[in-house]
Amino acid sequence: MLAAPGDEAVIVATSNGVVSFSSNKLTEGTKVQKGQSLFQISSKDIAEGDYYTKVKATYEAAKASYDRAEALVKDKIISQKEFESTKLEFENAKTAYDAVSNNKTAKGVSVNAPINGHMKNILVKEGEYITVGQPLATVSQNQRLVLRAEVSQRYYNAMQSVKSANFKTPYDNKVYSLEDLNGRLLSFGKTSNENSFFIPVSFEFDNKGEVIPGSFVEVYLISAPIENTLSIPVSALTNEMGIHYVYVQIDEEGYRKQEVALGANNGKEVQIIKGLHPGDRVVTKGAYQVKMASASGAIPHGHSHEH
Repeated sequence: MLAAPGDEAVIVATSNGVVSFSSNKLTEGTKVQKGQSLFQISSKDIAEGDYYTKVKATYEAAKASYDRAEALVKDKIISQKEFESTKLEFENAKTAYDAVSNNKTAKGVSVNAPINGHMKNILVKEGEYITVGQPLATVSQNQRLVLRAEVSQRYYNAMQSVKSANFKTPYDNKVYSLEDLNGRLLSFGKTSNENSFFIPVSFEFDNKGEVIPGSFVEVYLISAPIENTLSIPVSALTNEMGIHYVYVQIDEEGYRKQEVALGANNGKEVQIIKGLHPGDRVVTKGAYQVKMASASGAIPHGHSHEH
């Protein structure tokens, strides 16, 4: 699971100095608002001097040179090339000065959240010396996520028919459907990485707060539906030593343990190739409870489903 492009922002230092947190409650997962002060950077009492003072002096000198060059180029005393070079130096100095001066505080320079979201990670520690451009933290909106699947090359010909996907998370064992999450196919690789035998497939979807970015999930790719096939909910299956079984209802209170052979699986429904017939009623909820009870000789009532 990856953050969708534009859904995350890396916060970088705008000044050299010693960093401090604007709030002692700032931790990973903290909700933040755009413009909220997250860090303070102070360059007082450090060997290289106050960063703000140096940037301001550089800006003022560059502005004076630019103003002078602007007059000289009009009189053709200096070349256009020399003027453009002076102008570029001024613009760079102004950018650096604006980044600092617009957020100058009594404690130093404030670094603010660029977007609404939550703190995905914090990359510095209180009191650490940092430099301009150094990443301090990442803010994530966590609104859209990218699901990336790695598919074996042998299925390349089947990739053309893939339209959607289901996925199962390891932390709640829940199966999600991209169709229910405003999902769409982004792309699939036409070639594999030189160090890999897999082809990447990417989808984008709305995250309703239940899916953790960065987590690994089990993905079921959805292509064209299989016609005239027998399928049951995955919850109906039990497994013993790698062999799959279901419990078939034989009368109002009796169930028979039946071995089945499986076909395609979309995470929610699984194709039955062998072992069941149309019209069979199987336990779809509580199958493992039936399995445990059958080992003790007592079969409880289960929820059955006719196929």
